Amino acid sequence: MVSRPRIRSIVTALCLYVLASLMIGYFGINAYTGSRGINARKDLDAQIAELTADLAVAKAEREVWQRRVALLKSESLDPDLLDERARSLLNFVDRRDIVMIVKSR
Repeated sequence: MVSRPRIRSIVTALCLYVLASLMIGYFGINAYTGSRGINARKDLDAQIAELTADLAVAKAEREVWQRRVALLKSESLDPDLLDERARSLLNFVDRRDIVMIVKSR
């Protein structure tokens, strides 16, 4: 009669240890492979590096456009140069201009 409660207490303790170890294992695996785990941190670092490179490219392009826009401001714009460039791009000739047609070989 004494052996049955003793076996039950051993089995109960064993079940509690197994359950506790399974829970620890579950949380350990999720800490490594979960959405906020160690592997996710490596992926986030790679994504941060990629986005930082994209940001540098965008900043360089913005600098180019800011320089081009600054040339259009009235204090830095030469009206004669603007007129010449607009006429060449639009293929426009004023009626007072003299046009010379040169044959290309």
